[in-house]
Amino acid sequence: MNTRRRFTAEQKVRILREHLDNQVKISELAEKYKIHPSVIRKWKKELFEGALDIFSGKHKNNRAKNSKEADLEKKVASMQEVITEITTENLQLRKKYFGAI
Repeated sequence: MNTRRRFTAEQKVRILREHLDNQVKISELAEKYKIHPSVIRKWKKELFEGALDIFSGKHKNNRAKNSKEADLEKKVASMQEVITEITTENLQLRKKYFGAI
């Protein structure tokens, strides 16, 4: 059974840089790294599509959204802790005053 190999972002960039900077053919890179050529072409397409976002400034908005999302997740977590504490306290008081529930 063949397992799918995973390449890190750094590995992908290194392979694409070989192709773009050193003019190494995709077929040669595919053979060297034992990757199907279409995978390298896909990475190249993703690289240039991502470049459009970088040069248009969209990535800055994404960072701000990610920061806001992280802040909201922290707030939700702290609210859940408070709810847990209040619920536990409520149950203890009910047991104290009304017996077993």
